[in-house]
Amino acid sequence: MSHIDKSLLGQSTAYVTHYAPELLYPVPRAESRAHLGIGDKLPFKGVDIWTAYELSWLDHRGKPWVAWGEFHIPIDSPNIIESKSFKLYLNSFNQTPLAGRDELANRLVRDLSAAAGAPVAVQLFSLEQTGPGIQGVWQGECLDELPISVEAYTPQPSFLRVKDEEDVNETLYSHLLKSNCPVTGQPDWATVRIDYRGQPIDHEGLLKYIVSFREHQDFHEHCVERMFTDIMARCEPEALSVYARYTRRGGLDINPWRSTGKGLPSAVRLVRQ
Repeated sequence: MSHIDKSLLGQSTAYVTHYAPELLYPVPRAESRAHLGIGDKLPFKGVDIWTAYELSWLDHRGKPWVAWGEFHIPIDSPNIIESKSFKLYLNSFNQTPLAGRDELANRLVRDLSAAAGAPVAVQLFSLEQTGPGIQGVWQGECLDELPISVEAYTPQPSFLRVKDEEDVNETLYSHLLKSNCPVTGQPDWATVRIDYRGQPIDHEGLLKYIVSFREHQDFHEHCVERMFTDIMARCEPEALSVYARYTRRGGLDINPWRSTGKGLPSAVRLVRQ
């Protein structure tokens, strides 16, 4: 299987403008999950939601068309798709004649599913359509004004603790999540939301834990899975969801969601997206 060091990430690459599905580069999930003690039986449900804002192709007359799209990659897929390869693949449609948006959608489903190793759901929208991701804000309590002192900038699960009090059901979020690309070292910015039911989690400790990812190098999906497993192990909540909305890079944003529950997270695009 592919190794990330052999991908196009961090390398100079040609701008390919004609259909090239071979550009997609799968990255196995198993290695990072093994570091978290996760095997074949996943301890969470969820989905990886990608949004693409730079989709274009030609019709049979050579006229360009544009759209935006949302892709749902199942978390039980063997692979994630490396984001630069995803961007280059989407750009390969720019000078490709297609019958219309339906043909584009069909090719995207086929190629992305092959790379991920599992069925990928694709929805495409015109620029006049708002689609499922309507820009807004999250309801809940923002942690960012807490007066914490920070000295650690790599993940510190020891910051996570609960109070010996009655159970609570709360939504907490922070705009201060920053991690770094494991290949290029470039920063990845996100807002992360924790939906939590159980003994109250210490808010200052949780914020310090979120900030401790600031120099951590990993993919978006793996950062969220690490957060989920650390909170479950340290705080033992009855129910938990961790949802990160990352800012876009190269016309793509990646939004992993991991949860003890079923369904899908709220369809909202945040202000930095």
